[in-house]
Amino acid sequence: MTLLSIILLPLAGALLPLFTERFGRTLCAYSAAFGPLCALGILLGSASSVFSGHTEHVFFAWLPEIGLNLSLRLDGLGLMFALLIVGIGLLVVLYARYYLSERDSLGKLYALLQLFMMAMLGIVLSNNLLLMIVFWEITSLVSFLLIGYWSHQSDARKGARMALAVTGAGGLCFLAGALLIERIAGSFELDAIFAAAEQIKAHANYPVILVLVLLGAFTKSAQFPFQFWLPHAMSAPTPVSAYLHSATMVKAGVFLLARMHPALAGTDGWFYLVTFTGMATLLFGAYNALFKHDLKGLLAYSTISHLGLITMLLGFSTDLAVVAAIFHIINHATFKASLFMAAGIIDHETGTRDMRKINGMWKYMPHTALLAMVAALAMAGVPLLNGFLSKEMFFSEALHLESMGMFSWIFPLMATLAGIFSVAYSVRFIHDVFFNGEPIDLPKYPPHEPPRYMVVPVEILVGLCLLVGILPNLTIAPFLEAASRAVLGHEMPDYHIAIWHGFNLPLIMSFVALAGGLLMYKQRSGLFAFYERKFRHDEKILFESRVQFSVRVAQMFTDFIQNNSLQRYMALLIGSAVVAIGYALLPNMQWMGPLSVTELEPVSLLAAIILAVGALGTVLLHHNRFAALLLMSVVGLVVSLIFVRYSAPDLALTQISVEVVTIVLLMLALYFLPQMTPNESGAKRVGRDILLASAAGLGMGLITFAMLTTPYETISDFYLANSVSGGGGANVVNVILVDFRGFDTLGEITVLAIAAVGIYAMLNGLHLPLPQADGDGRLWDKEPHPPILSVMARILLPLAILVSVFIFLRGHNAPGGGFIAGLVTSVALILQYVASGTVWMQQRLRWRYRRVAVSGVLIAVLTGVGSWFFGYPFLTSTFGHFYIPLIGEIELASAMAFDTGVYITVVGATLLILAHLGKLAQTTHSPRPSTSTSFTEAELSKGEN
Repeated sequence: MTLLSIILLPLAGALLPLFTERFGRTLCAYSAAFGPLCALGILLGSASSVFSGHTEHVFFAWLPEIGLNLSLRLDGLGLMFALLIVGIGLLVVLYARYYLSERDSLGKLYALLQLFMMAMLGIVLSNNLLLMIVFWEITSLVSFLLIGYWSHQSDARKGARMALAVTGAGGLCFLAGALLIERIAGSFELDAIFAAAEQIKAHANYPVILVLVLLGAFTKSAQFPFQFWLPHAMSAPTPVSAYLHSATMVKAGVFLLARMHPALAGTDGWFYLVTFTGMATLLFGAYNALFKHDLKGLLAYSTISHLGLITMLLGFSTDLAVVAAIFHIINHATFKASLFMAAGIIDHETGTRDMRKINGMWKYMPHTALLAMVAALAMAGVPLLNGFLSKEMFFSEALHLESMGMFSWIFPLMATLAGIFSVAYSVRFIHDVFFNGEPIDLPKYPPHEPPRYMVVPVEILVGLCLLVGILPNLTIAPFLEAASRAVLGHEMPDYHIAIWHGFNLPLIMSFVALAGGLLMYKQRSGLFAFYERKFRHDEKILFESRVQFSVRVAQMFTDFIQNNSLQRYMALLIGSAVVAIGYALLPNMQWMGPLSVTELEPVSLLAAIILAVGALGTVLLHHNRFAALLLMSVVGLVVSLIFVRYSAPDLALTQISVEVVTIVLLMLALYFLPQMTPNESGAKRVGRDILLASAAGLGMGLITFAMLTTPYETISDFYLANSVSGGGGANVVNVILVDFRGFDTLGEITVLAIAAVGIYAMLNGLHLPLPQADGDGRLWDKEPHPPILSVMARILLPLAILVSVFIFLRGHNAPGGGFIAGLVTSVALILQYVASGTVWMQQRLRWRYRRVAVSGVLIAVLTGVGSWFFGYPFLTSTFGHFYIPLIGEIELASAMAFDTGVYITVVGATLLILAHLGKLAQTTHSPRPSTSTSFTEAELSKGEN
């Protein structure tokens, strides 16, 4: 449970700031820090156990049928990432308090940051691959909102859309790879996947799995050629950049590489794909960082480069390369987060991030300048700072790699070249921003040091850069060892982290990188001119052009398919179904099975004739809307009788209830429509429709005939055998709905509630002119509520409610249930609206139908959640027999609570739809009172608005 609380605590922190913001920004910041601070305490309390080699597990069954479980693990890798996520997140909370202006919503930013923190913790603590993907997609969605936080800015909107498109597509690839892994390993649990590592690598689908999983990782961590989204995400507020693009979101990709390393690494495919992708990203990011004038743009491309370095090390797959990769993940998070915060301070105090303007900042803000320079030197890999140690390990592993034989020299060469660029852009950051003369045309002048506590997070992070760089074995070694052991799956290799290893090749490479970087920066004028002439391009423009091209193609296709003609849509749907099913069945279909055809009964034949006549009459008389509606109701009634004939009373009750509600709904709608519709179908369209209808009808008839004459096994036998013993009910249909397939029912009532709210939103405020007469010119009756109808409806109401309660209570063991009872109650209440008016009803029934519908869904969900507290999967039901004095022994089932939710949802959604259809009758253009089928807006506003 402690692992689950680590994930849920930031979720609580996401809610508190929304309520505390009104009481001041300081209290808002404190409330935002509460959840992460508690989570940090829990993580630190578990550290000693993880350091000793213990892995903590938590398991709750969620949807075991598809392999999705709430399965968590805390090992060294998860601990390291969780501490980075929570620790840097707390510093960002403090920093953001002073960064955002008063006109920006601090509570909204904190809420989104905490949601993102929750999702990232879910990723790094997941022991189930499907659960990891759930959190993975949440990070993409929340990062979209964070990058587009300043939604009034076009760059923010476009950058957010670009990030979502790229990372979302990668997430789908990751999902596909996970599904293939499960087919081989037999489980989504990471323990089972790691145990089946050799089986996965030997499988024929391994190359496909590898590419799909790597696409997920590469898109998330901005690896080449998917790196273009990250620089344009810099339109987010700097606290977001400092958090997402240094410690969390972009690290999710390299985390996935590290987490899946035991299952997928160690093959040539892994080596070549991961290593060379990392190398290309390392060089591309380092080269472009040097030429960016935007301060955050430089940091963004440097982030891309360092992510490429980490990816390249994980591609090497040697034990020490893995250790170096994990070490650099920690180091990069500390110095890059501090650099982003320093960049935000400079932007905050000067009003710009253009390095051609913000010169000489050492004179105006020396304290911030000193901190930023130390962090930049750590990024460059200068001795006595943490970046130097992991860079030395990178150079050492590049030198000792022999996987490519005589061509292995390419790795140390490219590593040194990347080091040169790293030094060059780090020196540019220091010189151009803090020295290089006086500032030019600053929007805010003169700049000055920021508020004291805004600098504290930078001081802490820079202090860590120094501590780890000087005392690595006393500070970072336990975390590094635990995380590396979790990735490698065995004891640590022999290694030693130290500032001085003697005069060796890695040290020479560092000197070459330092000297080469200084020389490159000195010759920057010619390089800048070459870059502007040959390589300057805007990925955002290119991406937007591709988006617009896709939109144009989609629009052309949509215009062809969707022309606002319901007949066209139905023709395409039915025609496609006929072609697809015919293509699949015609070649091998056996139309006559061995079973004999049942003799035709006169009653069944009569019902079939009435059904056919009703359906045909509906088609022939569809121009007369009222006649067509009556004939359609005949079809529904006959279908209900067919259900009765074949021993399906539940379906019959449901059908007849739905028919009543549907007829009332259509009658309310027809009141505003002309009685007759014009003939708009030409001979060609009629011929097409006859052909499609005949083909579909004949096809369904043949398929039905083939099925009825062929022996088959049905799942119904399982439900019949287990209805009483497994679900505690003799009514198999109801037990299926609320127990065996309760999740389907939950989805259906959720859709019903959403549809009702959607219809309410469309109808709310809409006014239609009242018709003064029917189609033949006869005036409508001026009496809106006839006394006879009102009296009879009031007499029928308690009887109808009694029947509804009876149907609900007996539903688990006899025909009935929450859905049918809800429809009966809805019809009874709608009848009161029609007969007596809304004022009379609202004086006696003060309901808010939207709340009723949502409450029903919530009750059904809480019923399912209750199963978890007893260690069972979501929506697992139970039942028992209880003795009650004076009543005797009765059976109670937890499914009745779920059925109550169904009942309430049906009542709320149905009344919400029908009552607001009646509301349309009110208009300011007609003095005539409403008819008996309408309710006034003033009346409804008392109960609903």
